[in-house]
Amino acid sequence: MSLKETLPLELKDALRSGNKVKLDTLRLILSAVNYAEIEQQKQLDDPGVHAVIAKMIKQRRESIDAFKAGNRQDLADREQAELSILESYMLRQLTREEITAEAKKIIAEVGANKPQDMGKVMGRLSPMLKGKADGKEVASVVTELLKQ
Repeated sequence: MSLKETLPLELKDALRSGNKVKLDTLRLILSAVNYAEIEQQKQLDDPGVHAVIAKMIKQRRESIDAFKAGNRQDLADREQAELSILESYMLRQLTREEITAEAKKIIAEVGANKPQDMGKVMGRLSPMLKGKADGKEVASVVTELLKQ
């Protein structure tokens, strides 16, 4: 059963159990998936749905930072709850150590040795890790490795 088929079933379960945060988050996911399908004029497969959820995760992380900066812990907590639900529908994300190992391989292949080579490394690494790791985390690891 695909993720797209699973989401409406989980929505019904959340509705029955009265879990308002999960219910609202699932409604947001389904709405975003439907919007993406209309925009792209095609049905999304699992990688497409994961891309939509990844975009939503990125938005939640940015919102959490903004709410914390604005001393709105109540809103940050709600976004954090939504974030944990969204992350439960994503594939397992790579750890920092796994990202570092992949980055070292690409750096060796490209022959990068200074921070100015970051574009070459990221150009090869980003497509490999798409959906498996956060782009900011990957950029942070590459920057750190190239500074050494």
